[in-house]
Amino acid sequence: MAVADRSGLPIAVGIESGQRNEQKLVVGTLKNSFLREELPKVLIGDRAYDSDPLDAELARMGVEMIAPPHPRRSRNMPDGRKLRRYKRRWKVERLFASMFRRRRLVTRYEEKAENYLGLVQLACAEILWRRF
Repeated sequence: MAVADRSGLPIAVGIESGQRNEQKLVVGTLKNSFLREELPKVLIGDRAYDSDPLDAELARMGVEMIAPPHPRRSRNMPDGRKLRRYKRRWKVERLFASMFRRRRLVTRYEEKAENYLGLVQLACAEILWRRF
Protein backbone atom coordinates (compact mmCIF):
# COMPACT_ATOMS: atom_id res chain seq x y z
CA MET A 1 0.00 0.00 0.00
CA ALA A 2 1.27 3.47 -0.79
CA VAL A 3 0.16 7.03 -0.11
CA ALA A 4 1.20 9.76 -2.54
CA ASP A 5 0.92 13.52 -2.41
CA ARG A 6 -0.81 15.68 -5.02
CA SER A 7 2.17 15.56 -7.37
CA GLY A 8 2.53 11.77 -7.21
CA LEU A 9 5.49 11.62 -4.82
CA PRO A 10 5.42 8.92 -2.13
CA ILE A 11 4.52 9.91 1.41
CA ALA A 12 4.19 6.50 3.04
CA VAL A 13 4.51 2.87 1.97
CA GLY A 14 3.80 -0.41 3.67
CA ILE A 15 3.48 -4.07 2.85
CA GLU A 16 1.14 -6.74 4.19
CA SER A 17 -0.05 -10.17 3.18
CA GLY A 18 -2.39 -10.36 0.22
CA GLN A 19 -5.36 -11.50 2.27
CA ARG A 20 -5.71 -8.31 4.34
CA ASN A 21 -8.51 -5.84 3.71
CA GLU A 22 -7.02 -2.54 2.51
CA GLN A 23 -9.33 -0.49 4.72
CA LYS A 24 -7.52 -1.86 7.75
CA LEU A 25 -4.11 -0.88 6.36
CA VAL A 26 -4.73 2.83 5.75
CA VAL A 27 -4.19 4.07 9.31
CA GLY A 28 -1.06 1.95 9.84
CA THR A 29 0.44 3.14 6.59
CA LEU A 30 -0.21 6.79 7.47
CA LYS A 31 1.40 6.33 10.89
CA ASN A 32 4.53 4.91 9.24
CA SER A 33 5.05 7.92 7.01
CA PHE A 34 8.72 8.45 6.20
CA LEU A 35 8.44 12.17 5.59
CA ARG A 36 8.56 14.66 8.42
CA GLU A 37 5.57 16.59 7.19
CA GLU A 38 2.17 16.42 8.81
CA LEU A 39 -0.48 14.02 7.59
CA PRO A 40 -2.36 14.91 4.41
CA LYS A 41 -5.63 16.72 4.94
CA VAL A 42 -7.42 14.77 2.20
CA LEU A 43 -7.04 11.16 1.07
CA ILE A 44 -8.49 9.91 -2.20
CA GLY A 45 -9.33 6.23 -2.53
CA ASP A 46 -11.45 3.94 -4.67
CA ARG A 47 -14.80 2.38 -3.74
CA ALA A 48 -13.22 -0.17 -1.43
CA TYR A 49 -12.33 2.64 1.00
CA ASP A 50 -15.94 3.78 1.45
CA SER A 51 -16.42 2.77 5.08
CA ASP A 52 -17.88 4.54 8.10
CA PRO A 53 -15.35 3.11 10.61
CA LEU A 54 -12.46 4.17 8.36
CA ASP A 55 -13.97 7.64 7.93
CA ALA A 56 -14.33 7.98 11.72
CA GLU A 57 -10.75 6.83 12.36
CA LEU A 58 -9.33 9.22 9.76
CA ALA A 59 -11.48 12.08 11.07
CA ARG A 60 -9.90 11.60 14.51
CA MET A 61 -6.51 11.96 12.80
CA GLY A 62 -7.66 15.10 10.96
CA VAL A 63 -7.82 13.48 7.52
CA GLU A 64 -10.83 13.59 5.20
CA MET A 65 -11.47 10.55 2.99
CA ILE A 66 -12.86 11.02 -0.51
CA ALA A 67 -14.14 7.84 -2.10
CA PRO A 68 -17.03 7.10 -4.44
CA PRO A 69 -19.92 5.28 -2.74
CA HIS A 70 -19.70 1.52 -2.64
CA PRO A 71 -22.60 -0.06 -4.57
CA ARG A 72 -23.58 -2.36 -1.68
CA ARG A 73 -23.98 0.45 0.83
CA SER A 74 -27.33 2.10 1.36
CA ARG A 75 -26.15 5.65 1.92
CA ASN A 76 -27.10 8.86 0.25
CA MET A 77 -25.09 9.59 -2.85
CA PRO A 78 -22.75 12.57 -2.50
CA ASP A 79 -23.48 15.60 -4.61
CA GLY A 80 -20.28 15.14 -6.61
CA ARG A 81 -18.33 18.22 -5.57
CA LYS A 82 -15.83 16.23 -3.53
CA LEU A 83 -15.65 13.49 -6.14
CA ARG A 84 -14.12 15.94 -8.62
CA ARG A 85 -10.88 15.40 -6.75
CA TYR A 86 -11.19 11.66 -7.45
CA LYS A 87 -9.98 12.37 -10.98
CA ARG A 88 -6.48 12.90 -9.54
CA ARG A 89 -6.26 9.31 -8.35
CA TRP A 90 -4.19 8.45 -11.44
CA LYS A 91 -1.17 10.02 -9.75
CA VAL A 92 -1.02 7.15 -7.27
CA GLU A 93 -1.21 4.69 -10.16
CA ARG A 94 1.70 6.54 -11.76
CA LEU A 95 3.66 6.10 -8.53
CA PHE A 96 3.06 2.35 -8.64
CA ALA A 97 4.10 2.25 -12.29
CA SER A 98 7.37 4.04 -11.53
CA MET A 99 8.03 1.74 -8.56
CA PHE A 100 7.35 -1.40 -10.57
CA ARG A 101 9.87 -0.47 -13.21
CA ARG A 102 12.31 -2.18 -10.86
CA ARG A 103 12.40 -5.88 -11.58
CA ARG A 104 12.85 -6.99 -7.97
CA LEU A 105 9.61 -5.29 -6.96
CA VAL A 106 7.46 -6.76 -9.72
CA THR A 107 8.36 -10.34 -8.82
CA ARG A 108 9.04 -10.73 -5.14
CA TYR A 109 12.31 -12.65 -4.91
CA GLU A 110 12.92 -11.88 -1.22
CA GLU A 111 11.68 -14.37 1.33
CA LYS A 112 11.70 -11.95 4.24
CA ALA A 113 9.17 -9.14 4.36
CA GLU A 114 11.71 -6.72 5.87
CA ASN A 115 13.99 -7.09 2.86
CA TYR A 116 11.14 -6.46 0.43
CA LEU A 117 9.97 -3.42 2.42
CA GLY A 118 13.53 -2.08 2.30
CA LEU A 119 13.56 -2.39 -1.50
CA VAL A 120 10.18 -0.64 -1.74
CA GLN A 121 11.47 2.19 0.45
CA LEU A 122 14.64 2.37 -1.62
CA ALA A 123 12.55 2.72 -4.78
CA CYS A 124 10.58 5.54 -3.13
CA ALA A 125 13.81 7.24 -2.09
CA GLU A 126 15.04 7.04 -5.68
CA ILE A 127 11.80 8.56 -6.95
CA LEU A 128 12.15 11.42 -4.46
CA TRP A 129 15.85 11.83 -5.32
CA ARG A 130 15.13 12.19 -9.04
CA ARG A 131 12.38 14.71 -8.35
CA PHE A 132 14.52 17.02 -6.22
